[in-house]
Amino acid sequence: MPFHIAIIGSGFAGLLIAIRLKAAGIASFTIYEKADRIGGTWRDNVYPGAACDVPAHLYSYSFEPKPDWSRTFAEQPEILHYIEHCAAKYGLSAHVRCGVEITAAEFDASRASWQLQSQAGERIEAQILISACGQLSRPAYPAIAGLADFAGPTFHSARWRHDVSLTQRRVAVIGTGASAIQFVPPVAAQAKTLSIFQRSPPWIMPKPDRQLGRIEQRVYKWFPFVQAIRRHCLFAYFELGHSGLRRGSVMNRVAQWLCERNLRQSVSDERLRKLLLPDYPAGCKRILISNDYYPAVQKPHVSVVTSRIASACAAGLRTQDGQLHEVDVIIYGTGFAASELLAPMHIVGRQGTELRAWLRAGSGTYLGICVPRFPNFFMLYGPNTNLGHNSVLYMLEAQAQYVLSAIEVLRTGAVRVLDVQSAPTQRFQAELDTRLAASVWAAGCASWYQSGTGVQTNNWPGPAREYRRRTRHINLADFETQ
Repeated sequence: MPFHIAIIGSGFAGLLIAIRLKAAGIASFTIYEKADRIGGTWRDNVYPGAACDVPAHLYSYSFEPKPDWSRTFAEQPEILHYIEHCAAKYGLSAHVRCGVEITAAEFDASRASWQLQSQAGERIEAQILISACGQLSRPAYPAIAGLADFAGPTFHSARWRHDVSLTQRRVAVIGTGASAIQFVPPVAAQAKTLSIFQRSPPWIMPKPDRQLGRIEQRVYKWFPFVQAIRRHCLFAYFELGHSGLRRGSVMNRVAQWLCERNLRQSVSDERLRKLLLPDYPAGCKRILISNDYYPAVQKPHVSVVTSRIASACAAGLRTQDGQLHEVDVIIYGTGFAASELLAPMHIVGRQGTELRAWLRAGSGTYLGICVPRFPNFFMLYGPNTNLGHNSVLYMLEAQAQYVLSAIEVLRTGAVRVLDVQSAPTQRFQAELDTRLAASVWAAGCASWYQSGTGVQTNNWPGPAREYRRRTRHINLADFETQ
């Protein structure tokens, strides 16, 4: 039987594992992408102001530095161009099938392979299945009664309608998360009025962003070790932030003090400042960075609405205090269904076990990569592998190394099946639960870090270096083999 690897998703994770496979001399893989081009979240999120909140020299592959980043924090078009550059440089085009959405996958024990099905009905067989869908691929929409009756256009920030003019329109923005604080300032510059419907305000720090000049770019190009040193310094600096994610730690209190000072210095109106002051510890939800959000919300035509939305009607949104907010356009800045990994795909492993049901029940994963009863199946950017303090690309490179070590075992043919055992998975999950309970994420706020039942499903509770150490290579003693 031909040895074939199926990779689902063509963002940073999918391209990374593909590059690593080619470097190892493995060419029998295909990347399945449901969209018409590669890029993942940086293809989808094209709203005004879209940018990364990790410095570009760190938010890039370690083996593919880009000396000519234009800004400290790269914006969406430049990041997407970098992704496309990497795909072209490493010859991945022939391995990518765009417009193919995988809707189901089931493990066939008799053939020791995965049977995949596309939305178009195509059947695909693969000995190894790798999910590279990420945690931020499915937009989350608010459940508001009467939204279908609204007369104007509505859209999510991850599905931005560039054909809808916001100039001199009355605009409503629902949500104040990481995307919203980026697109609110440019929207405020266009709209006649802007109403921001805020359920809970974010903690915001200043954004130390600047344009990178030609001399600096040339230094990085001519002396690559200088850029490598900068990357290592950035990593070490952000790694220190891990201690600030422990509840009650000195670093956490310092982070909150810095956020509070930023709010005091940026917002002069005391009434508005109270509306923008969170009632949860800094870090419980993602700490955001921005220099223009606070100035935008202080403009006379911008209002922050804290009364909850009760319903929608043709004219706009009605809040629980009985007020009707008449608007022409509604934009959802409500983030992503981050805990619903791989949905809506239907993935079935051994004994008829359905992956979504397994994860929803809190049965756990091993290192966020492997799942018992799902042989030869690996996740990149899976549960509890997101970071609250450093670059997720560092985590992805660690995971790719681990998956590659497993594939090398399977490629020899001595072992056809690798299925992680329940015991090490349960130990790992118990360790996670203990460490997460002591983190600031368990301080009582609701966030995208949690499942609908309040379980912390997204973040890694330790330093990024620790995760890399633990994923350096596969330990076959943790697996059932055939």
